[in-house]
Formats: sequence, structure tokens, C-alpha cells
Amino acid sequence: MGYTFLSEREIFGFKHKRVEKEEGRGIDRLIDLSDLKEGDYVVHRNFGIGIYRGLKRIKTDSVEREMLLIQYSGNDKLYLPIEKIYLIHKYWSPGKSRPVLDSLTRSRWEQKKRKVKEKTLQFAAGLLKLYAKRKLARGYAFSKDSEWQREFELMFPFEETPDQLMAIEDVKRDMESPHPMDRLICGDVGFGKTEVAMRASFKAVMDNKQVAILCPTTVLAQQHYINFKERFSMFPVEIRMLSRFVPPSEQKKIIEEIKEGRCDIIIGTHRLLSKDIKFKDLGLLIIDEEHKFGVKDKEKLKELKVNVDVLTLTATPIPRTLNLALEGAKDISIIQTPPKGRHPVIVKIEPFNYRIIKEAIEEELKRGGQVFFIHNRIKNIGFLAEKLKAIVPQARIEVAHAKLPSHILKAKMLQFANGSFDVLLSTAIVESGIDLPNVNTIIINRADRFGLAQLYQLKGRVGRFYRQAYAYLLIPPRGRMSDKAIKRLEAFKKFNSLGSGLQLALEDMEIRGVGEVLGKKQHGFISTVGYKLFIEILNESIRELREQSELEESFEVEVEVPL
Repeated sequence: MGYTFLSEREIFGFKHKRVEKEEGRGIDRLIDLSDLKEGDYVVHRNFGIGIYRGLKRIKTDSVEREMLLIQYSGNDKLYLPIEKIYLIHKYWSPGKSRPVLDSLTRSRWEQKKRKVKEKTLQFAAGLLKLYAKRKLARGYAFSKDSEWQREFELMFPFEETPDQLMAIEDVKRDMESPHPMDRLICGDVGFGKTEVAMRASFKAVMDNKQVAILCPTTVLAQQHYINFKERFSMFPVEIRMLSRFVPPSEQKKIIEEIKEGRCDIIIGTHRLLSKDIKFKDLGLLIIDEEHKFGVKDKEKLKELKVNVDVLTLTATPIPRTLNLALEGAKDISIIQTPPKGRHPVIVKIEPFNYRIIKEAIEEELKRGGQVFFIHNRIKNIGFLAEKLKAIVPQARIEVAHAKLPSHILKAKMLQFANGSFDVLLSTAIVESGIDLPNVNTIIINRADRFGLAQLYQLKGRVGRFYRQAYAYLLIPPRGRMSDKAIKRLEAFKKFNSLGSGLQLALEDMEIRGVGEVLGKKQHGFISTVGYKLFIEILNESIRELREQSELEESFEVEVEVPL
């Protein structure tokens, strides 16, 4: 008698495993101590601003324990047990001057906190007015999850991360509310923002509402279109795309379908903001990387947003977007947990050198992989292509940029995805949306000319598989780079852990200056107590003003085991 063993995937066509949720969400998880280095300024909740001097092993009660050493003014020292690391966070302020160190005399620090609290109450009152105005708007309350919704979610082929599950819950709760949703989903490239958007889209379509997904580039729109078509293939959902990849005759037909309600989900570029686009019943607007759109586009977006649920996806929020989330004009969900098996991309900042380029390409080809080479100058990209073919003759190299005819550009992208050639030499058009697991080396020429967010997005094109990925940032001699460019590159190298997009966004604010984004008064408060504690005091002030609940008295329970 023989036996046949069938896996869950073979029976149901998918596998699914739920994970336990972790406590903590949103802005409270904005700063992670994993990137703490000796010499960094930190804020202790009870003693104030000091300098982190590393981990020390201290013997107490005949037991050796690991302690964090924090130096204060007057050479005061605080040894903090490793299990109490939650009492400190990394100091960040939009100012460029070094903070004043506190002493271990609590009274001075308590006075500073009290002063900030008094001033913050005034600021919080203004925010509450803004928040109340937003909540007065009436929108559409979506139905609770249907049976089809549950089936759709069970067909997700991966294991959701705890952050991803929380973001999904946040979005569903917003959609089921009668107030229009305006939520920012912030998470690294490849951390699962698209799945959150897909589940929200499915929920909207189940209530016969239309969904518009706005993308900054043609390439990203194409990628989303392919992914959505595949994910929704088992359900009667009509998905269309509008971009320059779509012929004009077909575009006209799609526009009619949108107007008549025969198109459920439309994915597109700026084309969706044209005057001839009319929706029958738009219920959800999803914006991928809003900061990529210009002023005129954003004016049109304001018209689309009226009484419509809005979901914004980003890896590195720009200061204004982040500030709106802090002010309560947007809600925020942060996805910081990386998928299992993901490795941080190894970043190498090197002077431009053909030997380095040759070695990087050859090493990737040896393991059967492919390479992105980013050169953001169309006028001499052809010359560079010839040079690369000469130094790495065994590599199959193709060139792509935005000025190519749409049908040729689309064909090259598909060929690269299918492995028809080894190296894609292109401009920054691949910055968003390209998801190719076999491409695990990226070379960025003149990296000093790119912004931090752009570099972070480009780096995110690799490392989306279990294989170790590499990013080579090629730069000119130091004397030919601006001070800001040098600071950007140093920050980029520093924040290289998985899920560090938000920390990088904060660093970008400091390098570029935040102007009036948080307001001059708030700058002073943040400099006094640090960014994270300011946000905590602000939230506490808002809770008090709302009179929703009295601050609960907290008790610190400490259990020590002499082992």
C-alpha cells in the first residue's frame, strides 16, 4: 500500500501563517536604538541629555552585568542596566548645534520638561482645532470584511510581519469609519506596503467603489499593474492601466470604462490627473511616493481627495508629509519589521574607477545574477555603454532612459525581468517599482548628485531576495563635492540597517533644514528635550486637552534575579 503526501499549498494553492502582533505602533516606534553608536547623544527619560559611551561590564552583588555608560555634564556618569534600555532614546533635533549636556541633578531636567510642557499645551490646542476640522468631514463608511475579503487575504503567499498586520488593521478601521481616511503607510522598499494597498483596494471594490492608484513613473505603474492583475486573478475585479505604455486608442476606451464604472481599479501615472478622467464612484485614492508629484499635480489631487479615503505609501517621507502625520492632519502606520531572511544591502562608497566597476559586475555575473548601473545623464550614457562593453565583454548590456519610445522601453524592462541580458544601464527611471529578485548589485554613478531619499529608493532595487546584495556609490574626488553631498553620503552609509528609512528621513531634514515645517517655536522645544520626548509630551498634552481620560498612574515593577 502506497502513501501520497500533499502539502497545504498543493491542496489550497497557497500557504498562510498568522503571526502574533507586537504592542506599539505609529510614531512611538519612529526611533530604533539598533543604530546607536559610541559618542551619540541620548535622552534619558529621568535625567536628560547625555553622551552614550558604550557598553560596560559592571560587577554588582557578585554578579557581572552589562550596563550602558552615559556621560553627563561635570563628568557625571550613569550606568544603565541593559534591561532598562527603554528609558533612553537617541537624541535628534532639527538644529545643527550640539545640545547642552544635563547633570544628574533631576531638578534641572524636570524644570526643562515642565517648561516645554507649558508651551506645548498652547501648540496642542491649535492642533486639536485642525484635527477636529478634519474629523467633521463626512465620508463613506465601508462595510466590515466580507467572506471574499478573507479568502483574498488567505491567498497572500507570504507570512505577514507584525507591523504589516497592524497597518492593515489601521487602514480597515479608518475605511469603516464615516470620516474620510488620510493615512500614511511608511515602510522600507520591499517591506509589504503594496499588500496593505491591495487589501484596502479589495475592500473598496467589494462595496462597489472605484480605486485609483497614482504612481510617479511609468515603470512603477507597469509593475503595480502586473502585481495587481496577478493578485486579483481569482476574483471578478476589472483592473486597467493608464500611462504612456498604453496606446492612445486603448486609453480612450479605458477612460470610458472609468466614467461608466466598468473599471474597478485604475493604476496610472500623472495621466490620471488629466481633465478628461471622470470617475463614476471613486472611493479610495492610493498615492505611491506623493513627494514625486509637482505643485500642479497636488492641486488636482486636492480636488480628488474631497470626501474620498486616501492612502499614501512611502519609504522615506519628506519633512512636510511627516509633519502632517505628527500634527494629526494625517494618520501614520510604520512598517519597520523586515521580511524573514532579508539581509541589509552592503554599501560601498568608492571613487569612480573602471577596475571597481569591472570587479563588481563580474562578481555578480559569477553567481548568476544581474546588475543595475545608474547613470543619470542621457547625453553621454551611450559612451558609457560602449566603455562597459569593452571592460566586461562577456556581459550582455542594454541601455534604458525616459526618452526612448514607450514600446521599446517597455520591451527592455520585460526582457531584463526575464533575464535576457545581464546589465541594465539606465537613468533613475528605475528608482521606483522595479521588483527583480535576481538583481542584487546596483552601481550608482555620481552618487553625490542624488538626494538621500532617491539614493535610498535606488538601493531598494536590490536586496529583495535572500541573496546578499551590494550597492556601489561612485563619487568624484572629495574636493569636487559640496559639503551637503558629503553629509548625505555619510548619513546614507550610517543608516544602512533594514527599516532605517525613517531615520534617514530625519537626517535629511537636518541636512537640508526644515524651514517652517515644524515651526520655529517647535524647533526650540525639540532642541531642549529631543525629538522623541517632544512628541511624547505633545501627545500627552493633546490627551489632557481632550479630557478623554486622565493620565493613569504608572508603577514600575522591577524583578532582579542574581544570575
